[in-house]
Amino acid sequence: MSKIAVVYWSGTGNTEAMAAAVLDGAKEKGAEAVMMTASEFDASSMDTFDAVAFGCPSMGAEELEENEFQPMFFACEPKLKDKKIALFGSYGWGDGEWMRNWEQTCIGDGAVLACDSVICNDAPDDDAITACKALGAALAE
Repeated sequence: MSKIAVVYWSGTGNTEAMAAAVLDGAKEKGAEAVMMTASEFDASSMDTFDAVAFGCPSMGAEELEENEFQPMFFACEPKLKDKKIALFGSYGWGDGEWMRNWEQTCIGDGAVLACDSVICNDAPDDDAITACKALGAALAE
């Protein structure tokens, strides 16, 4: 059984709703999965999990949230090599540049992306929730 962490930061609740769907998808595939905020997770936690889903909305000039999520993620980067991960998040404007940049960072760190990242504009609709569940399921496989 895979042990999966769904780690997220959410300012409006949109990315939190996505995280809950990722968690559901992982559990439906039989994984032991937990949902944690960025403040509850750190680099030492990486060794505890077989796979990690990271979720963060686009902030400012299409960047990761800089006070809580980004410092946690930067600390985890050295542990991404060969780690199975997936990325998700919401945005209010732009075209998803923050996610493309984030994916490239993870690939550069040697992470194994389990599936395509999931982004949605504002609150997740039914399609986004379905995609988030599929993301969780892909981590559990």
